[in-house]
Amino acid sequence: MQENITFESDGLKLSGVIHIPDGHKGEPLPAFIVCHGFVGSKDESHAQIQAEMMEQFGYVALRFDFRSCGESEGERAQVRCFDQVADAKNALTWLAKRPEVDPLRIGITGHSFGAAVSVYTAGVDDRVACCLSSCGWGDGERKFRGQHPTRESWEKFIGILERGRAHKQATGESLWMSRFDAVPIPEALRKNLSPKAIMEIPTETAWSMMNFRADDVVGNIAPRPLLLFHTANDIITPTIESVRMFEKAGQPTELMLIDTTAHFPLAPADAPRTRAMMKGWLDKFFPSPLGK
Repeated sequence: MQENITFESDGLKLSGVIHIPDGHKGEPLPAFIVCHGFVGSKDESHAQIQAEMMEQFGYVALRFDFRSCGESEGERAQVRCFDQVADAKNALTWLAKRPEVDPLRIGITGHSFGAAVSVYTAGVDDRVACCLSSCGWGDGERKFRGQHPTRESWEKFIGILERGRAHKQATGESLWMSRFDAVPIPEALRKNLSPKAIMEIPTETAWSMMNFRADDVVGNIAPRPLLLFHTANDIITPTIESVRMFEKAGQPTELMLIDTTAHFPLAPADAPRTRAMMKGWLDKFFPSPLGK
């Protein structure tokens, strides 16, 4: 069952969809908050695939649009990382009140940017019982340097950000840039983005990402379970990001690197293998009574 819902975060109305597994008989179930990727959407996206997967695994799942994205309130595309952490925490508060949910067994998951927000949220909010990160990142500046590996591309990227800062100071208005100038994605892989994803961002969004470090709090998640799942040789979010977070994490934490479609491990051709690996980990560390 899927139900369209809304909840409030810092005075803004956020749009979401809650998934209730078939076979639910009234007993409270473990649940997952599902965070979408970089200026993405809860719909027609990796977030929707993740939520539907969790529902099939026997978990309640809540996917939602962060503020300023999708159908949620907020100035379009004005995304800030710590605002998204606040949205995830408020999603947890809302989800914990649902009668279908065990409030002590709410995990968080996300893909790419959503994974970084998930790790950070779990690191600063003890209510999060489990974290599953898919192709996430731990240090914004390190990530951006990996995404702009040549001197020429790095100088172009930083130049755009510096012009944006000067423009904001001079005019009070944002300077906008292509999402692909911030996070390059090869043309062949762009089909994996939601059609509702935002294509231009203010430079302030990129600055926010530059200064966001899940690395700083990932060690706080232990002894709650953490899975760092990443595609090997990821050409969008460098694989080393999950490796570095693993080095800073406590136990129990597992790192899984899978040789599959770069950055999109739940793409149709690779989903069966990815799902099996995630399901095995969940059955061990955060099982659902409806798990099959």
